[in-house]
Amino acid sequence: MNRFIFVCILALFVSEVWAQRNFIDLSGSWRFALDRDDVGTEQFWFDRVLQEEVRLPGSLVEQNIGDVITLETQWTGSIYDSSFYYHPRLEKFRQSDNLKLPFWLTPLKHYVGVAWYQRDFVLLATDLRGSLNLFLEQPHTEASVWVNGKKVGMQNSMVVAHQFEIADLVKEGNNTLTIRVDNRIKAINVGPDSHSLTDHTQGNWNGIIGRIGIEKRSKIHLDDIQVYPDIHQKKANIRLNVRTDRTRKLRILYKAESFNSSVVHQTKGYTRTIQPRNVKDTIDLSMTLGEGMLLWDEFHPNLYRATFQLYDGENLLDEREVTFGMREFKARDRYFYVNGRKTFLRGTCDNAVFPLTGYPNTDVDSWLKIFRKIKSYGLNHVRYHSWCPPEAAFKAADIVGLYLQPEGPSWANHGSSLGRGEPIDQYIYEETGRMAQQYGNYASFCMMAYGNEPRGNQIPYLTAFVNYWKAKDARRLYTGASVGGSWPVIQNNEFMVRAGARGVDWNRRPESQNDFRQQIAQFTVPFVAHELGQHCVFPNFEEIEKYTGAYRAKNFELFEEDLNDHHMRDQAKIFLQASGSLQALAYKHEMERAFRTPGYSGFQLLSLNDYPGQGTAMVGLLDAFWEEKGYIDAKEFRKACDTTVLLIRTPKFVFDHSETLRFSIDVAHFGQRALENPTLNWRLRNNEGNAYAAGKLVVDKLDLGLHENVEQIEIPLDGIRTAKEMKLEIILEGTEISNDWDFYIYPKELPVLSSDVFYATEINDRVGQVLDDGGTVFLNLSGKITQGKEIEQHFRPVFWNTSWFKMRPPHTLGITLDDRHAAFASFPTKNHSSLQWWDILHKTQVMHLEDFPSSFRPLVQPIDTWFMNRRLALLFEAKVGKGKILVSSADLSGDSENIVRKNLYHSIVNYMASSSFQPAQKIDIRLIQNLVTKESTLTFDTYTKSSPDELKPDLTEMLQH
Repeated sequence: MNRFIFVCILALFVSEVWAQRNFIDLSGSWRFALDRDDVGTEQFWFDRVLQEEVRLPGSLVEQNIGDVITLETQWTGSIYDSSFYYHPRLEKFRQSDNLKLPFWLTPLKHYVGVAWYQRDFVLLATDLRGSLNLFLEQPHTEASVWVNGKKVGMQNSMVVAHQFEIADLVKEGNNTLTIRVDNRIKAINVGPDSHSLTDHTQGNWNGIIGRIGIEKRSKIHLDDIQVYPDIHQKKANIRLNVRTDRTRKLRILYKAESFNSSVVHQTKGYTRTIQPRNVKDTIDLSMTLGEGMLLWDEFHPNLYRATFQLYDGENLLDEREVTFGMREFKARDRYFYVNGRKTFLRGTCDNAVFPLTGYPNTDVDSWLKIFRKIKSYGLNHVRYHSWCPPEAAFKAADIVGLYLQPEGPSWANHGSSLGRGEPIDQYIYEETGRMAQQYGNYASFCMMAYGNEPRGNQIPYLTAFVNYWKAKDARRLYTGASVGGSWPVIQNNEFMVRAGARGVDWNRRPESQNDFRQQIAQFTVPFVAHELGQHCVFPNFEEIEKYTGAYRAKNFELFEEDLNDHHMRDQAKIFLQASGSLQALAYKHEMERAFRTPGYSGFQLLSLNDYPGQGTAMVGLLDAFWEEKGYIDAKEFRKACDTTVLLIRTPKFVFDHSETLRFSIDVAHFGQRALENPTLNWRLRNNEGNAYAAGKLVVDKLDLGLHENVEQIEIPLDGIRTAKEMKLEIILEGTEISNDWDFYIYPKELPVLSSDVFYATEINDRVGQVLDDGGTVFLNLSGKITQGKEIEQHFRPVFWNTSWFKMRPPHTLGITLDDRHAAFASFPTKNHSSLQWWDILHKTQVMHLEDFPSSFRPLVQPIDTWFMNRRLALLFEAKVGKGKILVSSADLSGDSENIVRKNLYHSIVNYMASSSFQPAQKIDIRLIQNLVTKESTLTFDTYTKSSPDELKPDLTEMLQH
C-alpha cells in the first residue's frame, strides 16, 4: 500500500477512535417482522416484541428474506423488451424451476414494502446527561422511529444518514428502539430507473446499512461545521453551529494539521470566545494556512484535519474533527481549472453496481480499492448517475485524488418528471442540500447535478436549481442535469454534461482527423461528454461463479444456455476475446477524438465497468466486480486515456504501396506542469518489430492543454511490396507515455489469379455442374441473402444492448476468425475486427446458418448479440458433392476497386487454388440455396410498444418551455 494512503487511513482511524468512545454500537442481531399489508402502525407494532431475527447492518435480500422470484414479481425499473415473456424460444426460462431473467441480476428474494426492525439497548445514568443522537447511516429508503413506544419522527433521505434526537424519550436501563423501513415509491417519485433504487443495478432493497448506533454528546455541542477554502488568501473560512440550552460564554479552540503528505504542515492554534444567544447560533471563524499551505488535487491529494474543541471554562464540552482539502475547482474559457491548473476530466459513470450486496459499500477500504483501479486506467473523475455514494466514498476519493460528481437520487423520467409542482421538486432541493451539508467539506466533491435526463417542465426548474446553488455554495460547480443530446440546454449551467459530441462516425472509413469542435461550438462553458462509449462486448460466462452474495447472474446463465442451444458454447471465450478487442478499439478511437478537440473539457465513460441491468449492458472493459476480462489492461488503456495523450491526425489507415502515409502529431497534455523541451520518438514498424521508418523531434515547450500540429510527417510506402500490417508508435522520451496505431499497406497490382476457381454470383446449373465435376467454386452472394437479412452488421459493435433499444442496429459484436488459416496467408489480419475489415464488414449482409449442421463453423464468423445467439457467417468453406465451395456474403471479386476487398479475394482464391483447400465440412447444396430463398425462423419481436427516451420521437414537451 502507498505510504501516504496508509498514513491517511491511520489518521482517519485515529479520528474515529475518539468518536467510538462516545458511540453505542447497535449493529448485530435485531428482531424484525414483514408488514406486507402495511398495518403495523395502526396495530401498534412498535409496542410489540417482534419475533423474527435479522442482522443489521444489512438488507433483507442478502439474508434470503422476502418473496420468491416469479414471473409476476413487480420490479422497480422499466422493461422495454417484453420478448422474454412471450417468445416460444425462451419458454423454458420462464418455468418456476428454471426461471432466468435477462433484464438484470436476480436477487435471492424480493421485497418491496414495509419491514419493522427492533432491538433493546441499555443506557447508564451517565449517558442521560447530554444529547443522544440515533445515527442510521443509510436506511433504504424511508425510516420511521419509535423509542419506548413513542414516535420520534420519519426521514426519507437516500443520500445521507438519518439522525434522530432521542434524549427526551429514553431512560436509565433497558430501552426499546423500533424502526419501520418502507422501500416503496410513494408520493415522492424519483423515477423507477434511478440508480438510487432501481432493480437495474443496486436493487430496491429494504434494510439499513453502514454505521448504526447512538452518538453521546454534550447538550452543548458543535454542529454542521463547514470549511470554505480560499487558496488565494491562503486561508480557510469556517462556519459552524453551536447548540446550547442556555446563554453562557464559551470558548472554541481550533487548528488544522496535514496528515497525508511527506511535508507536515499545521496552522497555529486559534481561540474564539463566543456567547450564544439562541438554541442554535451560527459562528464564523477563519484560519490562516500561510506560505506552507498544501493544495489538494489529483496529483497531490494533500488533506488537512481540523480539530474543534468547545470549552465552558476548563470543561471540555465537545470535540469535533473535520477533514478538508485546500482546492479551488473553477470553470474558465471552456475548461476546468483545479487550483488554477487547466484540467481535462477523464471520467466514468458509477451506476451503483455492487453485485455481492446490491447496496453500496460503506467502508473506506472498499472504495479505495475501486478508486485505485479507476486511477490505474488513467481516469481522474467519477460521475454518480442518479445517486449519491456514502461518506466512505468521499473519504477515499479525497485520499486517492478524484474529482466526483454526485447527483441527487433521481432520474425523473419513466413515470416521474420535474417542474410540475409534484413532491419530487422540493425533495431534490432537500436532498442536494443534505449532500452539500454532509459531504461539502470533502475536496473530492467538485461538481453536482440534480440527476439524470428528466422529463417535465425542466428548463425553468433546472435554471432555478442552478441559480440557487451557485448563490449558496461556491465550493463546487453546478449543472442542471446530465443529459442526452436531445434534451434542452440549461443556459446558466456552469458546465455541460450532455451527449451530441461523442462517438465516432463509423459510417465513414476509419480516420483520425475529425473532432468535435463543431458540435461544441455553441457552448461557452466546459463541455463534458455524457455517457461516452457504451460499446458492448460478449458476456464472460466465467464471471457467473463470482456471484456468491445477494444476487445471482441468472441473465448470464440464460445467455449461456441459449448459446449452448445454438451449438456455440465452445466459442464463448473466443467471442469474448474477439468482441473485447473491437470494444477496446472503439473506446480508443472515441476517446482520442475527444482529446484532439480544442475546447473539449472531459468525458464520462459508460462505463469502465459493466452495467448488469437495462437488459444487461456489457459495456465495461472491466466486469461488475471492477476486474479485467482478459483482453485489455490498464497500461494499454492509458495510451489513449491519461494526463498526457499522444495523438495523430491522418485521413485513413489503409494504403496501397504507391501512396505516402501522412500524419500530424497532436499532444493533449494535462499533467502537473508544462513539459520543457520534450522529445518525441516515432517509428513505423512491422509485426516482427523491424522499423520501416523512424524519427525524433524535440519540442520547445508543451504547456497545459491541447497542442495541435506539433509536427507533420510523411512516409513513402513504396518500399513495402507485400500486404503488411504496420504499427506506428510514438513515445515521449524518458516516460512511460506512448501510443500506437495499426496501419494496413497493400500492393496496388496483384498477379493474375488461377482460372481453376470458378467465380459465381448465384447458384445456378453451371455452379452445380462444376461441383458435380469435382471443381472449385467461389460464390459471391453479396446482396442476395434472405436467411439473415434481418440481421444488420456494422463495423462498430452493439451500442448499450439490443434489448433496451429494441434491436436497434447494429446487431453484431465484430467478427472472429482463425488468423493462421491459409485463406489469409497474404491478407494480414488479427483474429478479430480491425480497421481494415471496415471495408469488408460495414453494412454487409451476414448469413444465418440456422439450418446447417450443429458442428459447422465458418471461416469468418460475425458475433451475434447475446440476446439472439444466431450462428452467423461472412465466409465459409465446404465440400458439396464431389466439389468444393467457398461462400461469401461480402462483395469480393478480382476486379474490385476497393484495395482491401481485392487483396482479401486474391488471398482466398490463391488458397482455393492450392492443395491446402481441403474443407473438412460437407453440406448439401440446398443449405446454400436456403440462404437465398428461405427466411430465418428465429426472429425478434419486442411484444411491446413502449420505448426508452432515446427512441421516443416526441420531444414537444421538452422543447415548448
